[in-house]
Amino acid sequence: MKRFSKSHWALAAGATALLIANGALAKQASPGAPEQLIDATVISAVREWLTNPVVEISVKGQNKRNQNLSQVDIDAADKEWRTEREAEDQPIIAAVLTNPLSGYLTQIQARSGGLYSEIFVMDAHGLNVGQSAITSDFWQGDEAKFQKTYPQGATAVFIDEAEYNEAADNWRSQLNMTLADSAGVPMGAVTIEINLTELARRKGL
Repeated sequence: MKRFSKSHWALAAGATALLIANGALAKQASPGAPEQLIDATVISAVREWLTNPVVEISVKGQNKRNQNLSQVDIDAADKEWRTEREAEDQPIIAAVLTNPLSGYLTQIQARSGGLYSEIFVMDAHGLNVGQSAITSDFWQGDEAKFQKTYPQGATAVFIDEAEYNEAADNWRSQLNMTLADSAGVPMGAVTIEINLTELARRKGL
């Protein structure tokens, strides 16, 4: 059996360190501040496709069905959602993912050409109404994406901090907005995860 000298081990360790360093250097630099990249033009484009009737019909319909839900009911539904994520049988998740609103949001994401990484719409409680992919939880009411939008009025916008997605090698940020009906009355909220790397490319930055 061949034995390696200390010098061989030192060289191997050095090579490993170099590979790690090169990997770190390969990480893309942030394309810029989310608040500057996600400007009025981007927000206006989102508001445009949110005017599709399926959005208002779906959110108002769920608000009516959920108007008497207690926090205990909401917590139970959220717990069941989390449980279903690890199970083969997923009735609640399937019901949301196959509804008309989810179908529409999935189409919007697909047509964005990689600009939108995820989209989900919430009702007045912060519960998911429709989504383009399975979220980690069903209730968003205790998170900033909801608390800094729906309770703050019809025009509220909250842009979250940028995060690096290692698997996709890009930077992302969540654009969160209050959803208002055709009369301008708040009815829920929406979160759009935007690929900042792609957005900056389109802006020529």
